Amino acid sequence: MTITAPTAADTGAPALPPARGELSAAVTARLGGRSGPLPGAGAVLAADPFGDDVQLALHLCYELHYRGFAHVPDSAEWDLGLLRLRALLEGGFVSALRDACPGTVSPAEVFDGLLTEPPDGRGVSRHLLRHGTIELLREYAVLRSVHQLRESDPHAWVLPRLRGRAKAGMAAVLYDEFGCGREERVHARLYADLMRALDLVPDYGHYLPAVGAPALAAGNVMSLFGLHRAHRGSLIGHFAVLEITSPPAASWLAAALRRCGAGEEAARFYDEHVEADAVHEQLVRREVVGGLLDEEPGLAADVAFGARATIFLEDTLGRAVTDAWRSGASALRAPIEEET
Repeated sequence: MTITAPTAADTGAPALPPARGELSAAVTARLGGRSGPLPGAGAVLAADPFGDDVQLALHLCYELHYRGFAHVPDSAEWDLGLLRLRALLEGGFVSALRDACPGTVSPAEVFDGLLTEPPDGRGVSRHLLRHGTIELLREYAVLRSVHQLRESDPHAWVLPRLRGRAKAGMAAVLYDEFGCGREERVHARLYADLMRALDLVPDYGHYLPAVGAPALAAGNVMSLFGLHRAHRGSLIGHFAVLEITSPPAASWLAAALRRCGAGEEAARFYDEHVEADAVHEQLVRREVVGGLLDEEPGLAADVAFGARATIFLEDTLGRAVTDAWRSGASALRAPIEEET
């Protein structure tokens, strides 16, 4: 399929970003209407599955299922060539995640391990609580914006694949995530408000060129698990990790924002997660994970894998960010442009 005709429905869609290698260049060329063969298995196997080129190429393919890109037709979502390339990219990504998370463990063991705070207080949120500045908080907001401006959208894909207690519990949590029927309380909207309070552009996808592979991978794994029925257990494991770890991290980030004088509007996003996710943690473990495994006990290994893959990717992102900051460098690929 050759994409040639632009779509008129470009409202709110971001521009295509610059490529970062052969794979992402081929995807952007295809989406830009230029014909030509797409890379095959050899090119994908030769690329770093956690690197910028693969992760941007995956993000571009996944974004077609969300809001798409400006001047790219909606029909690109089902471009067979891009779907074949995406399958190759996904295969390499999943294999790399399984290699990074060897062995077997139960979901309960994974989740219980998240309830113990490391004695050295590692992580981005603790770093920002202790050493954060407005500049570092702005960088972190940019890094998270690619996902947070569509928060919970990937998780909503799992609803048709659940039943019974798991479906009811997941729907209850997502109802909160999407604002309980109030647009101004939708978590993605609250994140946009946070960005405005930090003098950042809150437009969906605006900062994609500045976001590196670790942050893209942490977002891409949600789309990977969400788009595939076969990964429904992994998505639930992923979601449980986010809900369990969110309250303490959110409280530290809210405190860091207040300490740096960012204001209440900036802290509101994290305040909401301290309150809501403390309740969600028990609901997700008891009803969503418990209900799923009561219905489909054979998915226990998938739930554990999804959880462990999430922890691995979040730890990788955290190390990349804090290592950059400790060395006096930026955690972004490009500086934040000051808007006039």
